[in-house]
Amino acid sequence: MKIIAGVDEVGRGPLAGPVVATSVILKEKHGIEGLRDSKKLSKRQRNKIYPIIKDQALGIGIGIVDEKIIDKINIREATFMAMEISLKKLPMVPDFALIDGECLKNQKIPNKGIIKGDSLIDSIKAASIIAKVTRDKIMEDYSIIFPEYGFDKNSGYGTKMHMEALKEFRACSIHRKTFKPVLQNMPSMTWYEKNKMLDLVGIRYFSLFLYKEKFEILKTKNIKDLNSFDIITKKSDIFYFFFIQSFYDKDKMTFNNEISKKKSIKFKSELNRYLIQNPQIVKYKCDFVKVLVSKNISHTIYFRINES
Repeated sequence: MKIIAGVDEVGRGPLAGPVVATSVILKEKHGIEGLRDSKKLSKRQRNKIYPIIKDQALGIGIGIVDEKIIDKINIREATFMAMEISLKKLPMVPDFALIDGECLKNQKIPNKGIIKGDSLIDSIKAASIIAKVTRDKIMEDYSIIFPEYGFDKNSGYGTKMHMEALKEFRACSIHRKTFKPVLQNMPSMTWYEKNKMLDLVGIRYFSLFLYKEKFEILKTKNIKDLNSFDIITKKSDIFYFFFIQSFYDKDKMTFNNEISKKKSIKFKSELNRYLIQNPQIVKYKCDFVKVLVSKNISHTIYFRINES
């Protein structure tokens, strides 16, 4: 029996976040009911069938290409890259691959592009569902870090609410900067300073770093929530509480263990209040973090954690 993988992607059109591709190998007689193009299923339906596919598929590979690479090589090439990655991540090498849309010309595995394959081929339908649920979860996680844009509701697509947020708050670091609506709403360092958002930018850059280091982001400070920890995260059974101080001038940034009395008092007060409200927390760490926001908005972070 030939091993055939179905391949599909999600996320070519959004203004923010990654493009996600999935390769799925199903049994010839799989018995999974309700397989359809993910776009034709409700969120509830997708979430219901997702674990069934995960449980019954012979193999699943997921490829994720982030917004920085999308900006560098363009969305079309990034989509092909994600598909290539997803095929490489399969637990077995398929004999053949069926690709939704265009074929993969540089892929060693023999493959064929099928127009509207996500409506015709079960393995491609399954791939579209896995890709959609995976990407939606990523964007829901990002919405905790960037709440103004409603990523948990729009998945980064250019909805009316998202476009209004872009105009008011400008683009953030997971927006695709080569996409016209984003390019027209890029912030400058002057804009950050004028709108008193420098600290917020530092909080979000460091939150992204933690997210990529597999920390679960529980809460980040937003524009309407000024009296709280800057970041609350969790990894394993340990909670981490962060206060962030942002700098844009490297010459004014000093890496030392000195913490102002005012910040120290605020930190301890916030921590005591939070622990009383959440008595289930047993293990925790508290850190002050200094973040250097690059003047050219290159989104490079320089930081040092000073454990208290």
